Amino acid sequence: MMILCDIGNTTYHFLKIKKNGKTKEFKLNIKDNLSNLKLKNKIYFISVNEKATKKLLKSFPNAININDKFSIDTDYSTTLGIDRVVASSNIKNGIVVDFGSAITVDIIKNKKHLGGFIMAGFDILKQNYPKISPKLQFNFNPNQNLDKIPNNTNSAINYAILNMVILPIKEIQNRYNLKIIFTGQNSKLVLNYFNNYKFKPNLIFNNMRKIIEEIR
Repeated sequence: MMILCDIGNTTYHFLKIKKNGKTKEFKLNIKDNLSNLKLKNKIYFISVNEKATKKLLKSFPNAININDKFSIDTDYSTTLGIDRVVASSNIKNGIVVDFGSAITVDIIKNKKHLGGFIMAGFDILKQNYPKISPKLQFNFNPNQNLDKIPNNTNSAINYAILNMVILPIKEIQNRYNLKIIFTGQNSKLVLNYFNNYKFKPNLIFNNMRKIIEEIR
């Protein structure tokens, strides 16, 4: 069995890969206690969170950090997150959109990473409105009709949230005329608003697995 872990800003995302090819994934909050986690096989991980990394290694000292096994051709500064590097590796042409606690958008053309941008994720956007006013409590509806101007508060907020996410992605796709590669489970919420895309929910894990199989 192989165990992969993608350590983000808010979660530990694990994937167990059995010898028969079957997989099981689960997430833990970075605040959760890892000492009761029963994982007997070696863990391979990437991480953007130093504090969470130390916590994982305290419970699993034999876990292997594979951050340095990935590299891409890019002019982006050294602050480019390893999750974005891993997601963009093995892409020749495309726009990688990863829906996590933040939504990252990365443009790759002729195997060159041209740059990208970061937006707040759906969970953050949904939390903001009730903080403005108790009257802005709402039920999130990812199927909001964006061709019709809203005439109630619930629709108005959904309209705004979806457009804050969708319009910048569509604009960058129109500018570069590239296929979008969506990853992250929350990306399923916006697929109906796009054409010319692929949905690869485990893109990061697949690229991690490929590297691990090369170095083992």
